Amino acid sequence: MVEKSERLRRSELAVPATSTKMIAKAAASETDLVFLDLEDSVAVSAKAAARANVVAGLGELDWGGKIRACRVNAIGSDWFYDDLHEVVGGAGRHLDLIVLPKVMTARDVWFVDDLLTHLERRAGIEVGAIGIEVLIEEAQALLNVHSIAAASPRLEALILGVGDLAASQGVPGAHIGAAPSDTDSRGGDIWEYARQRVVVAARAHGLAPVDGPYADYGDTAGYARSASSFASIGGVGKWCIHPAQVPLANKAFSPSADEVAQAEEVVSMVRRAEADGLGAVGVGGVMLDAATARIFEQTLDRARLCQEAGSRRRNTLAPAQ
Repeated sequence: MVEKSERLRRSELAVPATSTKMIAKAAASETDLVFLDLEDSVAVSAKAAARANVVAGLGELDWGGKIRACRVNAIGSDWFYDDLHEVVGGAGRHLDLIVLPKVMTARDVWFVDDLLTHLERRAGIEVGAIGIEVLIEEAQALLNVHSIAAASPRLEALILGVGDLAASQGVPGAHIGAAPSDTDSRGGDIWEYARQRVVVAARAHGLAPVDGPYADYGDTAGYARSASSFASIGGVGKWCIHPAQVPLANKAFSPSADEVAQAEEVVSMVRRAEADGLGAVGVGGVMLDAATARIFEQTLDRARLCQEAGSRRRNTLAPAQ
């Protein structure tokens, strides 16, 4: 079993819970995480019936080592409690995460944590086995993001959802998740403050910072720019609303072979300098020290996680001998 802190979530694929065909395709995809969605992608008239698809999909399909999640409806909605009760009660043993939208305060997370404890006990599941990812997608949530990040040991990731955040903040119309160059005539990123705030809060509390959706799924270059931009400030993954976005996310949040080679060289040089009693060493006019090694060791750790995830997936999908 992979430790929660070691879970790779470069790509988080959204799948409408109304489509059994899409659910089956997602199970066979190359994404790191699949979340079966009961919220925005499901019409009000179909929400109750869609829960059965989530339970069946989680319990009957081979997910190939992927992280299995379900996005329930918001706490204040008419569907939230039944979503949680039916999904955990029916397929809790096959569920890794609950994705919780419209979180406003730490109290929201406490509430869901307590409900999950109750439901796990009723289902005979180890208490704490089901983690939580929360969406930061309201102005109030962004204001409270640090207390939200510290709210529960079940928390694994903070997701920046700029669609609802744009509405909450009063941002003029643009497609959800538009790349920086598409949204700001000054050439900057209008979501820079929100992105940095979510990443810092997540990192400070040992959580994974994940970027939300990019609605223009036909614009692969824009998606790649958006993902690379988030990766450059410490993000570890991004939502995919279409299977075509999965390889783009996996690439953006995986170190390249050149980056791994550079990291190995830099760390080796610093360690050799330390062995010689030096606190720092100059290479080509650039100073390398312990802080430099710490930065590049993260690249090596990330590469290891990607490699291990690939090995697990190959082993899971290999035919029995």
